[in-house]
Amino acid sequence: MKIDKNTAVTLRYKVADIQGKLLEESQEPMVYLHGGYGNTFAKIEAALQGCEPGYQTTLELQPEDAFGLRDEALVQTIPKTQFPPGVKVGGHLQGVGEDGHAQVFTVVKIKGDKVMLDGNHPHAGKVLRFSLTVTEVRAASEEEIAHGHVHGEHGHHH
Repeated sequence: MKIDKNTAVTLRYKVADIQGKLLEESQEPMVYLHGGYGNTFAKIEAALQGCEPGYQTTLELQPEDAFGLRDEALVQTIPKTQFPPGVKVGGHLQGVGEDGHAQVFTVVKIKGDKVMLDGNHPHAGKVLRFSLTVTEVRAASEEEIAHGHVHGEHGHHH
C-alpha cells in the first residue's frame, strides 16, 4: 500500500543537527495519520506521499519547517523562591505562557537566587536532518480519521 491521505504510516526515525550530531532516535516506531492532520511536519508528509514500506530518505528541514525559530520572549528569569526544593538544570516545568496556554519550560541556568527558564523547544532555531524509514502503511480506520490521529500500538490512546 502506498502512503496517501487517510493512511496510518509507521516510521523509524533519527534526528541530527546540520553537523550530523545525533539528537534523537526513535526507540519505538512512530505512527501518524497521513493527510494534513498536523501529526508530523508538512515537509515530511510531502516527501513521503506515494511511498511504500521500505522507503528510506533523509530530509533537511529549516527551523521554520520543523520546531520553529527561537523566541527569546520565551526565556524568563524567575526568583528561586517560586520553585519547589530540588529544582535542577535540565528539569522541565509546566507553566502558563503569555497566551494563556500550557507551556513546558526547561531550567537552563540557576545562578544564586535566580532560575532561568526557556519555553522554546530544545530543537527550535536549528536546521535538522531527519532520517526516515517507512516500515508499514495501512488504511486508517473511520474512527482514526474522525479523531485526526492513529489509535492503538504506538499511536494515541484514549
